Amino acid sequence: MSLPTNHTEQDLQNLSYDLFQNQVLKDYEIALISREASLLGRKEVLTGKAKFGIFGDGQEIAQIAWAKFFQKGDFRSGYYRDQTFMLAANLMTVEQFFAQLYADSNTENEPMSSGRQMNGHFATPFVHENGDWLNLTELKNISADIAPTAAQMPRALGLAFASKVFRKQEALQSFTTLSNAGNEICFCTIGDASTSEGHFWETINAAGVLQIPLVVLVWDNGYGISVPKKYQTTKGSISTALSGFAHSDQTNGLDIYKVKGWDYAGMCETMEHAFAKCRTSHIPCLIHVEEITQPQGHSTSGSHERYKTVERLEWEREWDGIKKMKEWILENAIASEEELLTIENGAKEQVKKSKQLAWDNYNQPIINELNSTVSLLEQLAAVNPLYAEKITKISTDLKNNREPLRRDIVKPLRNLLYQKDLQNSYDLQIHLNAMLAQSNQNYNSYLYNEGPKSALKVPVVAAQFTQDKMSNGYEILNNYFDVLFAANPKMIAFGEDVGQIGDVNQGFAGLQEKHGKYRIFDTGIREATIIGQGIGLAMRGLRPIAEIQYLDYMLYALQTLSDDVSTLHYRTKGMQSCPLIVRTRGHRLEGIWHSGSPMGVILNALRGMYICVPRNMTQAVGMYNTLLQSNDPGLVVECLNGYRLKEKMPDNLLEFTVPFGVPEILQEGEDITVVSYGSTLRIIEEASVSLKELHINLEILDVQTLLPFDIHHKILDSLKKTSRILFVDEDVPGGAAAYMFNEVIEKQQGYKLLDVAARTLTAKAHRPPYGSDGDYFTKPNAEDVVEVVMEMMRE
Repeated sequence: MSLPTNHTEQDLQNLSYDLFQNQVLKDYEIALISREASLLGRKEVLTGKAKFGIFGDGQEIAQIAWAKFFQKGDFRSGYYRDQTFMLAANLMTVEQFFAQLYADSNTENEPMSSGRQMNGHFATPFVHENGDWLNLTELKNISADIAPTAAQMPRALGLAFASKVFRKQEALQSFTTLSNAGNEICFCTIGDASTSEGHFWETINAAGVLQIPLVVLVWDNGYGISVPKKYQTTKGSISTALSGFAHSDQTNGLDIYKVKGWDYAGMCETMEHAFAKCRTSHIPCLIHVEEITQPQGHSTSGSHERYKTVERLEWEREWDGIKKMKEWILENAIASEEELLTIENGAKEQVKKSKQLAWDNYNQPIINELNSTVSLLEQLAAVNPLYAEKITKISTDLKNNREPLRRDIVKPLRNLLYQKDLQNSYDLQIHLNAMLAQSNQNYNSYLYNEGPKSALKVPVVAAQFTQDKMSNGYEILNNYFDVLFAANPKMIAFGEDVGQIGDVNQGFAGLQEKHGKYRIFDTGIREATIIGQGIGLAMRGLRPIAEIQYLDYMLYALQTLSDDVSTLHYRTKGMQSCPLIVRTRGHRLEGIWHSGSPMGVILNALRGMYICVPRNMTQAVGMYNTLLQSNDPGLVVECLNGYRLKEKMPDNLLEFTVPFGVPEILQEGEDITVVSYGSTLRIIEEASVSLKELHINLEILDVQTLLPFDIHHKILDSLKKTSRILFVDEDVPGGAAAYMFNEVIEKQQGYKLLDVAARTLTAKAHRPPYGSDGDYFTKPNAEDVVEVVMEMMRE
């Protein structure tokens, strides 16, 4: 707004007050709109129009205060009650709020998850359709929410840490669409009860060590569903419990603030100061928002009257944030009762209209499909007298369904079309197929990138060798990482012992000194937030390699990888990507705690990631190159006993790629197909020498990647030749070997080619004991392979 050139001091004062008054009343209106959306949302669930509801009523005023200071370029990593913030920041409309409540799969109606997430789970686009990053500095960025309690914390750490990397790393200053010199804050929201989770404490500790622009907003309503916070938190207060984490001039740590969730003016003042300090100083802070009320209880699945006393319920009514804001407005003569009543009535009417519009947008396309189906059924009944009664009943039931789901249409059609003597059903079958295809696109697409950033579309470039000199496996990696970091300023690597000593197996030896401590660095022993750092860096357009020191330790990070990393592309229907590479090592080390091979767990938990299992370090390099040309996350499990095995050094370290989902034939043979990966292949190769002396020739295949698995059915081609197959693996019985068995024998219908029963050879069900004897008698060895093969050949 421009000022008149001849303005007086009184003009300025009046203008300033007018702006202030308008903003306060606008804030009050947003609070009313959000509250009414919560109230009507609950009714939609209880009347059956929506499946489940969880709302942000009671937190309106605090979130409006926060939204005032959320700037372009900032990030939010939140939980499922931040609806008022989304409305106040102009990142969501009321129609979109209800569209998500109805699980509308139309992206135009529900742009945050296309109906894939329940209500209250928000997101904004980070990437173009082609996979390139948007200009994040011009956007208010919402990382896609997940429901597991405190699971948003590790990602928040990474999003904030990225700002520090952008600020400290001079080579990144030119990427002005990704960061404004690291001046962005990541805001993380969490319910007070969820601060009891380990992810919260791990993140708070890491943030205090790292000194990053992370703001944690704790919404405290005194309960974790029905459990009072005196049973949740030491001293009954998270801010008090964290007092030892407080930042000072002598120590690192966090700035800690307390505010009241009903105090509009006090929260605005405190948050303005706290956020400005965090943005400039990169000292993290925690805002403990106390005395939040919860007018409708935890969710639509229960009533808070069951566990709150009459006195508590009365207190919540008296100290409701909207009620207190109205009192403050009247006490300060900012508006009259009549003016506020007009705003209140307008808010109710707006939400009512928006709800109806969202419902019509969701429901009418289904009604149209239903009407088309009924028309086809009526035509079908006329030419099928034998089935006329059945068809007419289906048609009548559909016409009487006023609020149908698509499954209500599809299910009876599928059952009807099972009838083999149904006449003239072609048009109905086409109609059903179209509905199934659309539903498949709505609900089963985008687990991985499907466009140009798909790893499956990376051109295959063979490794080139002109030198006969042999190098240790770790030297292959060390040379590769050196030239990679020199060529790509977006590369960052970190983890336990990665920085100063260059990782426990020397893959990064000497590279921190060469490429800088903000590119290759050590972390604490905290696997969940190591992955969290990687998520945030990847979501902000960088290319991180997060190292988990041993494969066993993946279990510490499994929740974050499974619920967040693996699902991100799917739950945003492709509008956010996380090209994180997780590097780890495993197999064949002796002892219970460093020799586990939980590949079955990983395979089932990490759908949405690529799972790479290289047998040597040259192959690992090719897999890293493939991943770096794609936008999907990947796990690379290097062989722990392979770092000192001799390999040739490729000439084209940065160029050659390994195709994903394409097994490699390591040895041709005609008697039996043996399928495996990683270190176990060396056991099989040892066994093949003994078997050749017995005139049995193995065809040995390395699957290379477990996800994806043999996409061209190359194993089946081998099985056509041998008619016998053995799957060998170090995992427990029923683990990865069973997965491979299922893929080839059932999915690829390999059972049709068998002359004898297919076999799996695995480790024992228990953890491998310590010592070489324990390893030999617990995991598959060469003699085991020989004996199983001979048994199969005798059948």
